[in-house]
Amino acid sequence: RVRGVERRFDTATGSTLALQSTDLDVAENDFVTILGPSGCGKSTLLRIVAGLDHPTAGEVLLGGQAIGGPGADRGMVFQSPTLFPWRSVRGNVELALKLRGVPRAERRAEAERLLQLVGLGSAMDRRTYELSGGMQQRCGIARALAGGPDLLVLDEAVSALDVVVQDEILTLLQRLQRDRGLTCLFITHNLALVQRMASRVAVMQGGRLVETASAVEFFKGPAHPHSRELLNAVPSYPQPIVP
Repeated sequence: RVRGVERRFDTATGSTLALQSTDLDVAENDFVTILGPSGCGKSTLLRIVAGLDHPTAGEVLLGGQAIGGPGADRGMVFQSPTLFPWRSVRGNVELALKLRGVPRAERRAEAERLLQLVGLGSAMDRRTYELSGGMQQRCGIARALAGGPDLLVLDEAVSALDVVVQDEILTLLQRLQRDRGLTCLFITHNLALVQRMASRVAVMQGGRLVETASAVEFFKGPAHPHSRELLNAVPSYPQPIVP
């Protein structure tokens, strides 16, 4: 639950209100996509939910408990995987497990289990710079799953990948959500991806959340003018993700 969250950035020349009194409910096992133009506050909201930034006002509750920073109950997947190139694939996941308090004796086996889960069982000992973009993102997902999070926060997690690799990663995310009961909060500009993945849609404009609706309701006929603009901007919608 996001309750009254605001985020103001102060500079020498003034201040910018990036988020304005934002409320959002995400139910267990939901896949919620956040839509909106660049600069509307989507990434700021996700960083606050992930605990990587702090709100100027308001709070975020997970399981009824207020969050104050990063935690093992949330995993973050970035547009760029931001892996440590001097570590192996296994080493990147083991480090995440260490930071989340997993005992040393359990880290190696758990890292290997997670990498098998995302299809990187044969690449555990390779350096991350040797991997393709899709394989790097799989490693990033395995790292985000370290510690067994309840919520996965994904910021444009497939936008830098070609359409075939996008499809592979999205299929992986669907399987993980189904098998692990994950709740997902996802930023994207791709309406075809929204149609394929989302159970609910949240639309932002100018730092405000202007509409939330089920995916069915959103594509049937959104209520807010800005939401209608988003749909009208894609005249040939729906578009396939893979040609």
